[in-house]
Amino acid sequence: MTAADALAMPRRVAVERRPPIPNSVVAVIVLVTAEAMLFAGLIATYLIFRISAPDWPPRNLPRLPIPVAAANTVVLLASLVPLTRAGRDLRRGRRGNVTGPLTVTAAIGVLFVTVQGAEWVRLIGHGLTAGSSLYGATFYLLIGCHAVHVLAAVVWLVALVALARRGRITPQRRAGLEMATVYWYFVCVLWVVLFGVVYF
Repeated sequence: MTAADALAMPRRVAVERRPPIPNSVVAVIVLVTAEAMLFAGLIATYLIFRISAPDWPPRNLPRLPIPVAAANTVVLLASLVPLTRAGRDLRRGRRGNVTGPLTVTAAIGVLFVTVQGAEWVRLIGHGLTAGSSLYGATFYLLIGCHAVHVLAAVVWLVALVALARRGRITPQRRAGLEMATVYWYFVCVLWVVLFGVVYF
C-alpha cells in the first residue's frame, strides 16, 4: 500500500434500500382513501335523507331482497380467500399457483354483479326506479357506484390473469397483484358497510 492509498478517502459502498411498503402499494392506499371519502359523503347523504324522511322506505315501494343480498355478501367475501392465497403463494415463490386463484376471484366478482343486476331488474319491474322516489335514487346511486368499482376491480384482475399466464407476475414483480389485492379488500369491506346501511 502506498502513502497515497493510505491517505485516500475510503470508498462508500452503495447499498440499495427498499422502502418497507412499495410505492405502488402506497399509491393504491391513497386511491382507496380518496374512494373511501367519496363513499363516506354518499353514505352521509343517504343517512340524512333516511333520518329526515317520515317513512323509509316508502310503503308503496317493494322491499329490498335481504336474503339474496346476504348470500351475495357471503359470495363476495369468499372471493378474498383465493386472492389472499395467490398473494401468499407468490411471496413464497410459487408463481404457478397464481392464475387459478385470480381467475376464481374475478369470476366471483362477475357473479356478484350479475346477481345484483338481476335483483335490480326485479326491483325496477316492481316500481323501484331511480325516478320513483328519493329512496330509489339514493339506493341506485350508492349500490350502482359500488357495482362500478367491483367491475373495475374485475377488469384489473382479468388483466392480471393474462399477465400471469404469460409469466409476467413473479415473486420479484408482484406489485400489480398487491395493489389489486388492497383494492379488492376495499371493495369487499365497503360492500359490508353498504349492506348494513342500505338493506337494514
